[in-house]
Amino acid sequence: MANDDLSTRLTDLGHSLDSIEAVADLERLRAEIAELEEQVAAPDLWDDQDNAQRVTSQLSAKQGEVDRLVGLRSRLEEAELMLELAEEENDADTTAEVVRELDKLAKDVEALEVRTLLSGEYDPRDALITIRAEAGGVDAADFAEMLMRMYMRWADRHGYATEVYDTSYAEEAGLKSATFAIKAPFAYGTLSVEQGTHRLVRISPFDNQGRRQTSFAGVEVLPVTEEADSIDIPEADLRIDVFRSSGPGGQSVNTTDSAVRITHLPTGIVVSCQNEKSQLQNKAAALRVLQSRLLEKARQDREKELNALKSDGGNSWGAQMRSYVMNPYQMVKDLRTEHEVGNPEAVFDGDIDGFIDAGIRWRKKAETSA
Repeated sequence: MANDDLSTRLTDLGHSLDSIEAVADLERLRAEIAELEEQVAAPDLWDDQDNAQRVTSQLSAKQGEVDRLVGLRSRLEEAELMLELAEEENDADTTAEVVRELDKLAKDVEALEVRTLLSGEYDPRDALITIRAEAGGVDAADFAEMLMRMYMRWADRHGYATEVYDTSYAEEAGLKSATFAIKAPFAYGTLSVEQGTHRLVRISPFDNQGRRQTSFAGVEVLPVTEEADSIDIPEADLRIDVFRSSGPGGQSVNTTDSAVRITHLPTGIVVSCQNEKSQLQNKAAALRVLQSRLLEKARQDREKELNALKSDGGNSWGAQMRSYVMNPYQMVKDLRTEHEVGNPEAVFDGDIDGFIDAGIRWRKKAETSA
């Protein structure tokens, strides 16, 4: 690649980074970090552990965002210096190194550009994900567990914390359902495009005749509630049942009735948590999940009111959105964006950023044209 072309790429990346920094508002972020650092330094911070965790989590997230932007700017400046050096010394090796670095920079800048498209009310929040096995019997339960691992591996790749609230194991293999949180800046806005029905086609490992099986799993993505949401849930609206936690195959993993199931009587929403050590911890976790469900229901109710004024009736989140085909060919394809890859194993190992980015762009385009 000619040095003039490399200079043009550097200039274009610089303009893109300028736009991202303007949207992120670095000065505002630094002011918020300074305020959070004062709160963290307070001697009584940990008197309220929930608030302390919220403050330290926000500080870590905002500092990480600033570090990413500053790091990209520094890498861009270093690439400019390397290109000048390569031109002065006519050094082909250094030029090749600049090309490799620009390829990496372009990928990282594009990922941050997608972040600027997340402008929804709850987009900056942590994500609460529930995966349910649907049609397909034991294959569907196994598929649900594969999807849970996929999202956990995705979070691990990015260094995001996760917390499992509930896992309901199927009898033979896999999961009936699972609920877990991914704790990261803009986790909800990022992962909300994963909501919908996922479809798997493969030779079933559970079929002794080796037949091809199609199975389905549903993914629900909600924003984690915060204190400011003020969702008041009267005790009279709740039915709380306790039961014994169980592991795969129905085997008991707890000798006390510590698992908690909460039914919200007005809406019929049912949530449960069995992964904490005590009944009180499970109840608190289940209430957090219930609040997220009620928050999403309120959002959907508002959306329905608006959609009632439109002829198209709004979006259907329950529609089939992605196919994972492992036989007779290898392909994972998003049915909304047409984004596809030919390596299902990599996808199931958490390599889903391409699908997420395409989904966010697709959604933004749909919102703009609506």
